[in-house]
Amino acid sequence: MRSDDVLRFAFGQLRANLLRSFFTLLGIIVSVGFLVAVVAIITGMNAYVKENIADAMVGMNTFQVRRSPVSLGLFDDEEVRRTQRWPKVGEADVAAVRAALPDAQAISLQSGWPTPSSDVVWRNRTVGDVFVFGVTSEYQTVQDYRFEKGRPLSELDVRERRSVIVIGPDVAEQLFEDVDPIGREVRVQGRRFEVVGVTGRKGRVLGQSFDAFMLMPISAFETIWGRRATTTISVKLAEAEEVGPAMLRAEEAMRLSRGLRPAEENNFSLSTSDALVDFWRQLTQVLFAVIPAVVGIGIVVGGIVIMNIMLMSVSERTHEIGIRKALGATAADVRKQFLAESVMLALAGGVLGVLGGWLLAEVISAVSPLPARVSGWSVALALGLGAGVGVLFGVYPASRAAKLDPIAAMRPD
Repeated sequence: MRSDDVLRFAFGQLRANLLRSFFTLLGIIVSVGFLVAVVAIITGMNAYVKENIADAMVGMNTFQVRRSPVSLGLFDDEEVRRTQRWPKVGEADVAAVRAALPDAQAISLQSGWPTPSSDVVWRNRTVGDVFVFGVTSEYQTVQDYRFEKGRPLSELDVRERRSVIVIGPDVAEQLFEDVDPIGREVRVQGRRFEVVGVTGRKGRVLGQSFDAFMLMPISAFETIWGRRATTTISVKLAEAEEVGPAMLRAEEAMRLSRGLRPAEENNFSLSTSDALVDFWRQLTQVLFAVIPAVVGIGIVVGGIVIMNIMLMSVSERTHEIGIRKALGATAADVRKQFLAESVMLALAGGVLGVLGGWLLAEVISAVSPLPARVSGWSVALALGLGAGVGVLFGVYPASRAAKLDPIAAMRPD
């Protein structure tokens, strides 16, 4: 029996029982669709973090000196306790890095995470939960802030601990509407601050505005919230290619400043935007570890359903098998026929699952800030799983059909 005849006959059997075929494939469709949709969302998120969040927080030509690594959240308890014993990053460290990197465009010190938030009050108007960053003046250069109105924070503001702030455009619009905010006094944590500048827009990332914040001199910030354990130094260079050599020089300067011996490990960390991307990828690996288990359960259930349906089909088509064998069909022909039907059934489930997963990913991307990118390898994996399930769970029904005695098969019930 020719291969094209086998496939045509198998397709005819599936078409003759569309409703039963659909419900047979439901487990595979759901599992494969889940696989494609989740992988599309995670892949899209990885790219989005790299292209938007990481570069917005730490540019490609920027690196940071921190007390603890970015990936600290994935460390064990002993590692956390060890890094908590490290000294905080402060002005002495800034001076050491500045001396080692005189060619840097900007070297700033800023308050770390978790970023505090506060209500901002002007007259009878209040904007709630505004993120507050304590910074030195060069932080504004590191972050490439443009100013729509007023001026940036200055080193004199930091040195004299002045009660002045720069606000983002979202805060300016909500608090002052048509009033010029420059020179206005607002209340933050019960203290008076003068608004000296309004930054230009940076937009939104994953639904989170980058324009709803205030900057204040880190010296004034620390009088309210204290010195943060996660205070960070940011270094901006002219070109991304300069980051690697500059990090080595900064590391050497930090070690000398802190009196570390050659055999002692660093009691600080250096990170680039790649570290934030790697941290995100470590988090998504947890999801990738769970996905195979969920998909595997659905695939096995779907495969068992296919096997049962094919066994039922063998029972229903006993006379047909007997007639075909009497007319000269070999056991291999019968085995090939039922195996082809099983594979085609499972592959159809894989195709429908891919289409359903792609559609779900597009819908999620359209109605939420979560991006989605369907990857070729997830589609290939889904189709491969479908065909594999058809072969694995179709072997037994096909073998049982091939072993039927033609005389017994043709005997009336």
